[in-house]
Amino acid sequence: MTPPDAVSPPPEQAADKPWGGRFETPTDVFVEAFTASVQFDRRLYAQDIQGSIAHATMLAATGVLQQSERDQIVAGLEAIRVDIEAGNFSWSVALEDVHMNIESALTARLGEVGKKLHTARSRNDQVATDIRLYLRAQIDFLTRSLERLLGALVDLAEREADTILPGFTHLQAAQPISFGHHLLAWFEMLLRDRERLADCRKRVDSLPLGAGALAGTTFPIDRELTAQLLGFTRICENSLDAVADRDFAIEFCACAALMMVHFSRMAEEMVLWSSQQFGFIELADAFCTGSSMMPQKKNPDVPELVRGKSGRVVGHLMALITLMKSQPLAYNKDNQEDKEPLFDTVDTLAGCLRAFGDLVPTISVRRERMREATRAGFTTATDFADYLVRLGVPFRDAHAVVGAAVRQAIARGIELGDLSLEELQALEPRINAEVYAALDLDTALAARDHRGGTAPGRVRAACAAARIRLQTVGC
Repeated sequence: MTPPDAVSPPPEQAADKPWGGRFETPTDVFVEAFTASVQFDRRLYAQDIQGSIAHATMLAATGVLQQSERDQIVAGLEAIRVDIEAGNFSWSVALEDVHMNIESALTARLGEVGKKLHTARSRNDQVATDIRLYLRAQIDFLTRSLERLLGALVDLAEREADTILPGFTHLQAAQPISFGHHLLAWFEMLLRDRERLADCRKRVDSLPLGAGALAGTTFPIDRELTAQLLGFTRICENSLDAVADRDFAIEFCACAALMMVHFSRMAEEMVLWSSQQFGFIELADAFCTGSSMMPQKKNPDVPELVRGKSGRVVGHLMALITLMKSQPLAYNKDNQEDKEPLFDTVDTLAGCLRAFGDLVPTISVRRERMREATRAGFTTATDFADYLVRLGVPFRDAHAVVGAAVRQAIARGIELGDLSLEELQALEPRINAEVYAALDLDTALAARDHRGGTAPGRVRAACAAARIRLQTVGC
C-alpha cells in the first residue's frame, strides 16, 4: 500500500497532458473531445511552425537556448512540416490543438531539447500569433483575387462603353446609361473593399508573441527580433490586450461581410439580367445548371449561390462580435470559437472571388435587347424636361409638360419620340423640332459628358483611370 503521507503520481492519462502536472484524474472522454480544437485549428500548422522557428531563433539570440538546441528544434520542426504536408502526421484529439500536437511530436523526436521550445511563451500568445500570421497571408491572397476581378470588370466596362442600358431606380427604368458605366459602379464598390482590406491588414500586422499567458515573461526576450523574423511591422504594446482581443479578426469579417453584400447585389443583377424577362446578358453554360424536371431551364446557380453565401458571412461576423462582447480580460476558452467562423469566412470569400473572377470575363451582352428596353421605358423623359428648361420653361412646369406627354404616349402605346410635333406643341408652344434630338438615346447618353458621367467617352476615360488606380493601394 502507498503510505498515507505519500503523494500519489497522477494517472498516466493526466500526466501525459502537457499541462497535466497538477491533475490527479484524467479528463472526461466527452470533455476531451468537446474542448479539443485540433479538428479545425490544424490548418494553422504552417503558421505555428513558422512562429516556433522564430521564437526558438530569438531564444538562442538572447542566450536562453544554445545555438545547437535552436538548430535541432528548427530541423525537427521542418521535418514535422514535411510530414504534415505529405499526410504522414498523426493528429491526436487527446493533445487538444495544433500547438500541442506539434510540440509533442517535436519532443518525441528530440527529447529534452524539444521540451525547451515553449520557454517564455504560452499557447495564448502563440495562437494569437498564428491567427495573425494566417490572416495576414489570407488578406494578401484575397486582395490579389479581388484585383483579378476588378481588372475583369474594367475590361468588360471598356468593351461595353457604348452599350446603352436602362438605368433603374426602384427597379423601374429611369434614364439611359452606358452598360460600361454600370459595371464601373461595381468596380467602385469593390475598390473600396480593397481599401478596407488594406486598412484592416495594418491592424492584423502586429506581433502578440512575448505577451505570454497575459503578463509577459521573466526571460530576456527580444520581441523586436521576433517581429522582424516574422515580418510584423508592429508589436502589441500591452500583454493583456495581445492575448485577449480578436478585434482584428472581427474587423476582417466586417470587411468580408460588406464585400459579400456587394457581391450579393451584383449577383442579384446578374440573375435578373439573365432571365427571359430581362434578357440583357447570357451567362456561359459553365456557370449554370439545368433542371432535373424541366429540360428548357438554364439556372444561374453561381450568382445565386454567391448571393446566398452573403448571409453565411454576415452570420459569422455576428457570431464573432457576440463571442467577444462579454469576455473579461485576459484570455478565455471562448476564443477557441473564433477560428471556425474566421476560417469559413476566408474560404467563402475566396470561393466567391474565384467564381466571379472566372464568370465576369465570359458574360455575353445582348446589346439590342438592352437598347430596346431602354427605348421602351421613356428613359429620355428627363432629357425632354431639360430641353424645355433650356427654352426658358421653369423646371417644375417642364416636369408637368413631360408628364402629360408620357401619359399620352402610354395611352396610345407609343414612345415619346412617336408623338407628333403638333401634339407636343399643344402641351407647350415653345417646343420645336429639336426636341427629337433630345429624345434620342445616343444623344442623351453622350450629353452626360462630365467626370463621373455616363457618356461613352467618359466611361473609357474612367476605365483608363481605373487601371491606374488598381496599381495603387488606397486609391
